[in-house]
Amino acid sequence: MINDTYARRLQAKSVIRELSEYATRRGEEIGYENVFDYSLGNPSVPTPDKYNEEIIRLHESMEPMALHGYSPSNGIPAVREAIAESLKKRFDLPYEAKHIFPTSGAAGALAHALRAVSKQGDNIIGIAPFFPEYAYYVGDTGAEFRIVPAHFPDFQIDLTALSSLIDEKTAAILINSPNNPSGVIYTNETLSALSDILRKKQAQYGHEIFLISDEPYREIVFDMEKAPYPAAFYDNTLTCYSFSKSLSVPGERIGYVAVAPNAKDADILVAVMAQISRGIGHNCPSSSVQLAVSKVLDLTADISVYKENRDILYDRLVSLGFTVNKPDGTFYIFPKALEEDAAAFCKKALSYDLILVPADNFGAKGYFRMAFCIDTEKVKRSLDAFDRFVEAEYGR
Repeated sequence: MINDTYARRLQAKSVIRELSEYATRRGEEIGYENVFDYSLGNPSVPTPDKYNEEIIRLHESMEPMALHGYSPSNGIPAVREAIAESLKKRFDLPYEAKHIFPTSGAAGALAHALRAVSKQGDNIIGIAPFFPEYAYYVGDTGAEFRIVPAHFPDFQIDLTALSSLIDEKTAAILINSPNNPSGVIYTNETLSALSDILRKKQAQYGHEIFLISDEPYREIVFDMEKAPYPAAFYDNTLTCYSFSKSLSVPGERIGYVAVAPNAKDADILVAVMAQISRGIGHNCPSSSVQLAVSKVLDLTADISVYKENRDILYDRLVSLGFTVNKPDGTFYIFPKALEEDAAAFCKKALSYDLILVPADNFGAKGYFRMAFCIDTEKVKRSLDAFDRFVEAEYGR
């Protein structure tokens, strides 16, 4: 008999995917170049040449079984060592290979990290606005997903609300900075205050409370040198990373969990994650891709394209009367809709071939997300559609 839990999810499909599918269908009618599709966070800039060259070199020079065989459950040792050295150099923390667990993207990293530090009946706390799939990632572990309401208008963490949600069953706090969907980066002050709260709560309840930091957008930062690194503020941190956005390789499904060196049980958490893989079948990411990314750890795709797109959209949205924060990073912008019902707002936008995502499922009603990882030329052409939409529907 079919599993009812998953069958019911057919009635609650991702609004992002539904809008992306609509955009594809609409593109077949009028030409996709005429659909201003801001729905899906699919990187739009080319992968660095050095990554492609390394893939070719591996395929031309390595013995096939060594290249294409299963990697160890914990990941390829040389890859883990390279990642640890890169993190040690960048963030001045004493990472070693034993702290690194390669995964199939950030989703795979979260699947392991969440299970490694929680059990059935625990709770895990997330911060709105958040990526909607978090509810499923957490729920499928058997833990309860608790949500800290969004802190308007800056989208930093509502620390008072967070503190009130933590109890003796709290296993972890799940954060995402730079943030999808808001584009906000948590400040040093926010992370310091968060860390102080978690240390006090650990002492109060007599057990570790882990910080799980989801960081697929860590390298996409616009107006600062780099985003603050949460593991530098709090010892019990598991960093979940993906190369999908930084290298424009989302289809390669490659990332890792980095266990902070001073975390409780830091020496065995990676081994625990390897055991988790036995149960969820989420193990052994591509051997060739592990090897290739290990040679380009300090490179990114050309993120200047995203900064240009951000600036174009931000300036026009502000001129049209939208309330919106200028994104610190990511390739998302998160304006407040021009009416209370963001879903109705986004539905009206479809008539102008603007594909915008209402943020109800992100935990921020009244807002909408735009993924501006599209060609800059198309961003510029979309401005006329925005002008016509806002004037016709809202008289602005």
